[in-house]
Amino acid sequence: MSLKIRIDDSAPPYEQVRAQISEQARSGALPVGYRLPTVRGLAESLGLAVNTVAKAYKALEGDGVIETRGRNGTFVAAAGSAAEREASLAAQAYAERVRRLGLGESEALAAVRDALRAAYGAG
Repeated sequence: MSLKIRIDDSAPPYEQVRAQISEQARSGALPVGYRLPTVRGLAESLGLAVNTVAKAYKALEGDGVIETRGRNGTFVAAAGSAAEREASLAAQAYAERVRRLGLGESEALAAVRDALRAAYGAG
C-alpha cells in the first residue's frame, strides 16, 4: 500500500487517506482481504495524528470499503458490490424524488451530470 499526503492539497489529510485507500481497493491494487496497517501504525508512517487516520478508516468502513474485525485488524472488504448497491439505492431515491418534483428525464439527467462534474472536477 502506497499513500502520499500532500500538505498543499486542498483536501484535508483524512480525505486524502480515505480517497487513496478507496481508489486502491476499487482498482484491485489492494485486494479483498488485504490487511491494512493499524491506525497508529499508518499515522506514524504518514506523519499524521492518530485521530486523522481513525477518521479516514471510519469513513471507509461506512462506505463499505474496509471492515474491522475487532482485535484481528482491518481488512479490505468486497467493496465493489456494496458500493454499487448503495449507488443503485441512491439513484432509485433520486429518480423517485425528481419524478415527484415534476422534472422530466432530460432535466433530471442534466442535474446528475452537473452534480457529477462538480464532484469529479470535470469541466
